[in-house]
Amino acid sequence: MEEEAEEDENLPPGEEQGMRDSLLGGTPEGVAAPTEAHGAESPEEEVRARPPEGGFGWVVVLAATWCSGSIFGIQNSFGILYVILQEEMGVTKDEPMDFKTAWVGSLAMGMIFFCSPVVSIFTDRLGCRKTSSGGAAVAFIGLLSSSFTNSLGVRYFTYGILFGCGSSFAFQPSLVILGHYFKKRLGLANGIVAGGGCVFTMCLPFILMTLGKAIGLASTFQVLSALMFIQIFLSLTFKPLLPPPIDYNKEKENVPGRIKMHQCLVQTRKYFNMQVFRKKTYRIWVCGIATTVLGYFVPYVHLMKFVNQRFKENTQDWVLLVCIGAASGIGRLASGKIGDCIPGLKKVYLQVASFLLLGILSMMLPLCKVFTSVIVVCLFLGLSDGFLISMMSPIAFELVGPMQASQAIGYVLGLMAIPMTAGPPIAGLLRDYNGSYDLAFYLAGVPPLVGAIILLFVPLIHERDLRKAQQLEADKEKTQDSVVNGELLPGNPVTDASV
Repeated sequence: MEEEAEEDENLPPGEEQGMRDSLLGGTPEGVAAPTEAHGAESPEEEVRARPPEGGFGWVVVLAATWCSGSIFGIQNSFGILYVILQEEMGVTKDEPMDFKTAWVGSLAMGMIFFCSPVVSIFTDRLGCRKTSSGGAAVAFIGLLSSSFTNSLGVRYFTYGILFGCGSSFAFQPSLVILGHYFKKRLGLANGIVAGGGCVFTMCLPFILMTLGKAIGLASTFQVLSALMFIQIFLSLTFKPLLPPPIDYNKEKENVPGRIKMHQCLVQTRKYFNMQVFRKKTYRIWVCGIATTVLGYFVPYVHLMKFVNQRFKENTQDWVLLVCIGAASGIGRLASGKIGDCIPGLKKVYLQVASFLLLGILSMMLPLCKVFTSVIVVCLFLGLSDGFLISMMSPIAFELVGPMQASQAIGYVLGLMAIPMTAGPPIAGLLRDYNGSYDLAFYLAGVPPLVGAIILLFVPLIHERDLRKAQQLEADKEKTQDSVVNGELLPGNPVTDASV
């Protein structure tokens, strides 16, 4: 039954229903048999399903840019909010609060990735518009409610959980909807969204620093909530153009119970398909990514306070986040062009290089003696960040193919959530005990280096498997040639087992 259900998923809609009927004893009475029209499109439908490559699609690009920029601009600028949070609580050297404070931003970033597999299901069932608008509303409530409390524990829920989960539900559909409006220009549309998001990351640190000093933390949260309030209405532009898949559950209400059970089984296997984990190269890749992100988010959270302690006379620490955002944008654009020139799974080597750079640069931060050297380190940190993020999707496509790429990306993002959430609080705990960030940044550089070593095995194992497959194919052809040449005629001392 398991094998039959797997075959159902790969059939066209008409053949899929026919297979189900043959398995269950024919088409039930009262249920109309599907026609070939279910499996093919008329010329009018084909024209309607073709992406317009512009027009209203540019409005969708603007809305997606606002979504990506506002969400990750706030997340990547949490280092500013981190310092303001501790100033509001009156943190002293006698009572360090780095561990507890770090959980606020760490939970928010972790929930974006943790919810990714669930968001994929909601997007398939409810559509991009409802999912994104609902997520933006939850994120708006989370930020707004964070302004009405001074409790760190309450902000774990309002900022960490509500804002984080809402951001995940708002952001992921903004990427999916672009494929409805663009095909030939999809790369350009994604580039605009990525570049616009980096503009937010460059501008928000200065804005947050100014607002925090002028109006306080509570009013700053209210201003940030306005960004998500606007996104609620911008998400209404995410109107899908491609025809939705046929839902046989709605064709007839009087479907027998055994067919409903079979349909539920097929739908469950569709949404929770674990076949991608059968590929050894995918499992190794996921392991390397999850290991790396344990130290990935540490600089974003603790960099501002580290600079304040190390260079007390400097008041332009927000420039560091601007440098990271600008360099990340350049890295995303450059890695896209470079990745297109690298065939197959050799793209993994780009991620290996970015992980090595990320680990080394994290360890170099405690060694910086002047503020200018920190700026240089942050520029290269942003560059490595851009290469890491932009290569996730192309590598997933190379590993599992286009049919399973969406689930592969969802799973890897979900598995990234736990180590990414744990990294900054661990760094804060080390700072609380040692009174310095030196050990925290040294250790934050270790996971990316280990992750880079793990990823090196992905293309090596892939090439080994290819050579094995080619050798088996060559042996098979050689055996067939032997039969043709008469070497297995009667009297030839070759057993059936060897054949």
